[in-house]
Amino acid sequence: MSWHDNCLYKLVMRHSANKHKKERYSMKYNFDQEICRLGTACEKWDDLENHFGIKDVIPMWVADMDFQSPQPIIEALKQRVEHGVYGYTLSPDSYMESIVGWLKRRHRWSIEKEWITHSPGVIPALSLAIQSFTQAGDKIIIQPPVYHHFARVIQANGREIVNNPLKLENGHYSIDFEDLEAKIDSTVKMLILCSPHNPIGRVWSKEELTRLGQICMKHNILVVADEIHFDFVYKTHTHIPFASISEEFANHSLTCIAPSKTFNLMGVQTSSIIIPNQQLRDRYDRELNTLSIGSPNIFGVVALEAAYRYGEEWLDQLLEYLQENLEFTLSYFSKNIPQIKVIQPEGTYLVWLDCRELGFSIKEMDQFMLQEARVAMNEGHIFGMEGEGFMRLNIACPRSMLKNALGGIEKAFSSLCNA
Repeated sequence: MSWHDNCLYKLVMRHSANKHKKERYSMKYNFDQEICRLGTACEKWDDLENHFGIKDVIPMWVADMDFQSPQPIIEALKQRVEHGVYGYTLSPDSYMESIVGWLKRRHRWSIEKEWITHSPGVIPALSLAIQSFTQAGDKIIIQPPVYHHFARVIQANGREIVNNPLKLENGHYSIDFEDLEAKIDSTVKMLILCSPHNPIGRVWSKEELTRLGQICMKHNILVVADEIHFDFVYKTHTHIPFASISEEFANHSLTCIAPSKTFNLMGVQTSSIIIPNQQLRDRYDRELNTLSIGSPNIFGVVALEAAYRYGEEWLDQLLEYLQENLEFTLSYFSKNIPQIKVIQPEGTYLVWLDCRELGFSIKEMDQFMLQEARVAMNEGHIFGMEGEGFMRLNIACPRSMLKNALGGIEKAFSSLCNA
């Protein structure tokens, strides 16, 4: 039994109803609890004035959650802190096995632990992949409106962006495969896939992923799949890891995952990069070691293993709560502010709001939400020109906070209509 297993076993036994049996940690979580994050060097709350020029607003922007992480993670971190020695850290077999187990249980994807390598985060992994597998001036495809750091990291590494905009028809986004093939030439070397997609919330079907993969394989394009939101999927939908579809896809792709979004662990900076192709993995690891960032965060190791071994009960309860938050949001806009159309997400805890009917310019929209509604959201235009007229709302918060934010938008809209 590893040190991590031993500590977590003691945790489970201490809280077990039956002291003589090893049982899973069990408790009911209260996601309605409001937790003050001010003064904790929290970007979402403490950086409001610096980022937006205003601080007396409800923060619904940065994609982290206003919930505590699962109790087994908190207890495991406490025990590691109490040990008192925080030296150089390895990724033990138990750590790797917890990742393998999570993917098999939650996503029906069987991987080998040898396929797993490291990154401090998914965006650093994208940068490492760009440096490892492309050259200056090469082209990389993204599908806007998409997470704005994709464009930033491509440009920062001296590569050229090729936009393959998603199609929006009748409130539903889809991949424009004809546009994709038309834009591919010999200089396109990589496609960064956002799955589930941030900010629109699409959970791509197996058919969509297969067609995308076939196009990329045909043109020898490496797929780098950002699947960090993979654990957030709503009713009737299923996340399918791109690399799980076929051996060919697995051998021509990198999959980026992390417990950070799932368990609210962004601050421990620990991501897992799954690269089945050993030649690709060796090239990635060379770049990782060139930058001397291959060693994991000591608390990230503990947090990840505790999360993937003992966090499922918490996650299942969280998904129920987020489903209720989503249904509340859909109903609220439909009844009170029908001029704002909600693009119903299939996954993630992010909601894409179509505000174009309000008729605002980009500047007017930003000012309206901040100055009148007193709600800080991510402005749609940062996700590409295809996001102009949209806003991204983070619903991973206590319902009281969500109600206050939507109430602020409704009040501001009513004042606008009565002006």
